[in-house]
Amino acid sequence: MKTFKILYNQNKLHSEITKEASYTDQKNELSLRVVFNGSESYTIGKRTVTVFPGNFLILNDGTSYDRAIYSDVLANTFAIYFSPGFLRDFQYGYSSSDRKLLDDPMSKNITGPTTFLETIYPCKGDIKYNLLHLIDHFNGNADELLLDDYIYHALLLFYRLYEKEVLYKSSRLGASNAGTRNELFKRLTLAKDFMLSNYSQDISLDDISQQSCLSSTHLFRTFKQIYNCSPHQYLMQIRLDNARHMLKSTNYTLNEIVSLVGFTCPSTFIKLFKNRFHFTPGTYRNLVA
Repeated sequence: MKTFKILYNQNKLHSEITKEASYTDQKNELSLRVVFNGSESYTIGKRTVTVFPGNFLILNDGTSYDRAIYSDVLANTFAIYFSPGFLRDFQYGYSSSDRKLLDDPMSKNITGPTTFLETIYPCKGDIKYNLLHLIDHFNGNADELLLDDYIYHALLLFYRLYEKEVLYKSSRLGASNAGTRNELFKRLTLAKDFMLSNYSQDISLDDISQQSCLSSTHLFRTFKQIYNCSPHQYLMQIRLDNARHMLKSTNYTLNEIVSLVGFTCPSTFIKLFKNRFHFTPGTYRNLVA
């Protein structure tokens, strides 16, 4: 089932619920793409990323991509396409001082980014709940002005998240040259996206190193600088977070979940899950059932 709506200001909303879909040679405005159940894969140039629940993907205006859904469960996906005019007005208001906005409220001269790092971002906290409310109102055929409020806040929350996840984290890298620092951060996000997209597979440090075009030693040292953990610890967090989602929203057995998220030993999984969430998997499932 697909639902598509163009608002009065040319922002667009697209919801899709399906187990199988494939789209090639796609190109749109700046878009935010979130998955609430199942998964959705994107091929962008030579790389493929998969978005799972708990994350969203940003694609810039004009980026070419292929998109596919192949899922054992119904995949619930949602996208916001921000019109250039809306994005320009938002950026001017976001980046300008109150004095400038009072003196020249209709200016189109903007500063700051209008393109963003095309990577997977965490969909948690305020931005998650804002998107959930937006989807509810979208499905309920709410007034366009109300939908626009939620779209505005989604973009505002993304800008704040971008400052935290990209601008602040990249500044923590030790490289003194800005160009070197930016390139290193981009390669580290390739490592992060590879783990987020392939967490259920048997992944080694060498695999991650190869995907990010960094030596294993350089990857280990710099990854820890910006994510405060090793690549292996980050991978374990991804697996446990996805296991928690499956325990809450699917009927998979515990042994099936252990296998689906990439663990081989149920006892190790149970121990790690309890250490992270303070409940055994069985207790957690009973609490959220």
